[in-house]
Amino acid sequence: MAKSGKDNKAQARLPKGFGDASADALRAQWRMIETIRRVYESYGFEPLETPAIEYTEALGKFLPDQDRPNAGVFSFQDEDEQWLSLRYDLTAPLARYVAEGLKEQKLSLPFRRYAFGPVWRNEKPGPGRFRQFMQFDADTVGTDNIAADAEICMLAADTLEALGIPRGQYVVKVNNRKVLDGLMEVLGLGGDAKAGQRLTVLRAIDKWDRLRHEGVRQLLGEGRKDESGDFTKGAQLQADQIEAILSYLGSRYAVMGAGENASGWSASFGAWKKLVGGSDNGQAGVAELEQMASLLWAANYRYDQISFDSSCVRGLEYYTGPVFEAEITTQIKNEDGQLVRFGSVGGGGRYDGLVERFLGTKVPATGFSIGVSRLQAALAALGRSDAGATGGPVVVLVMDKGELPVYQKLTQTLRTAGIRAEMYLGTAGMKAQMKYADKRGAPCVVIQGGDERARGEVQIKDLIEGAKAAASIKDSKEWREGRPAQVSVEEARMVEAVREVLARHKA
Repeated sequence: MAKSGKDNKAQARLPKGFGDASADALRAQWRMIETIRRVYESYGFEPLETPAIEYTEALGKFLPDQDRPNAGVFSFQDEDEQWLSLRYDLTAPLARYVAEGLKEQKLSLPFRRYAFGPVWRNEKPGPGRFRQFMQFDADTVGTDNIAADAEICMLAADTLEALGIPRGQYVVKVNNRKVLDGLMEVLGLGGDAKAGQRLTVLRAIDKWDRLRHEGVRQLLGEGRKDESGDFTKGAQLQADQIEAILSYLGSRYAVMGAGENASGWSASFGAWKKLVGGSDNGQAGVAELEQMASLLWAANYRYDQISFDSSCVRGLEYYTGPVFEAEITTQIKNEDGQLVRFGSVGGGGRYDGLVERFLGTKVPATGFSIGVSRLQAALAALGRSDAGATGGPVVVLVMDKGELPVYQKLTQTLRTAGIRAEMYLGTAGMKAQMKYADKRGAPCVVIQGGDERARGEVQIKDLIEGAKAAASIKDSKEWREGRPAQVSVEEARMVEAVREVLARHKA
């Protein structure tokens, strides 16, 4: 345990990559989660909660290193020397749940669920990169119908709009890993022996938005030196291979162009068909994208919401078909004051092999995951966050410690009326109580001394209006004479008077 100073006390500090959340941040997050939940429920998804801890083997071969369970995940051994891990995402626990449900014949397919909660990554933390963060997922398991993938894209678009992000400030990008795999095949990059080279190619494609044509060309070839002088080794492709991939990436803009019907959406799918040539896998991928375009158009989704984008890759190896990426396209200022595109706030895709490893039989699935913390940061940057909108509680001041039951009754009267309220529980005088109420963000305080109690009255002091008035008053005499934003009302009218203050400030 870390100690500090001569008194040998424990040091108060957070572990790297973890953070505390304030009341305002939590309330904003809860409101955002409730909005997402309503959209997911409207699509017929049902809630599911799985434990934070799973057997490490259940998290699968997609961990960074299966032989070192602590690489990438937080793991420990139980009394039976079995490895347990904090969940890395919400998808692997879902696969385990579905496999168990199917074995016990308790689950019918397709199974549609949503889930939200924290996940943990045992990775090096950095700016905006935490080791614990919140995800919100929706998945459909048990069908290979491409309509399920199209629906996930609709769900993502509807969620962003429900959160107040207008069209033109976001896009849901769609691609298909079958198309990428088919392109690799025709370029001679198929097979297990070329797996590492394919991964380098995919990482280069994933950087298209940031590096564009020349930067990606370098990463597909010998490599690239960035602005800091660090060198990234490239995929070592031949010139004709590089040109084919750049041609594929260049076609993305035609696909994103407008049209009068679904054929305008898929205008350059023909170019992708040509590039994947005789690859059955690649041709199947393009056909799936064409079918998705038709479904999306029929459901009235357009190019300013969902686009088919050849640079959309998604990182995890388990994706087997369509992949999706939800991005905020509006530029915001970064820490250096530069305008940058905010980027991805969620993603997903089809993963037909994740449940299969438990059962030995194919169980197709598709899903989407929102990075809650990142999306919350995006909403704040766009001015769409309502953090702090709740404000503090009404504070009932204690003017006479011998009359605590009286003040407790006033407080409970407010709570019973649905007003957030608290009685001051400290032992200080009125001046300190007022300071406390200010720090709590109280919209108003309720005051009842002996004189008010004898008259059956209470005083309501509007702290928000009072602060405005005090700022414009030159001396204390004027303040005392004006008694700004402070009224006396009959105790029976206390609730009504407090509600008037709350309504005035929309608190």
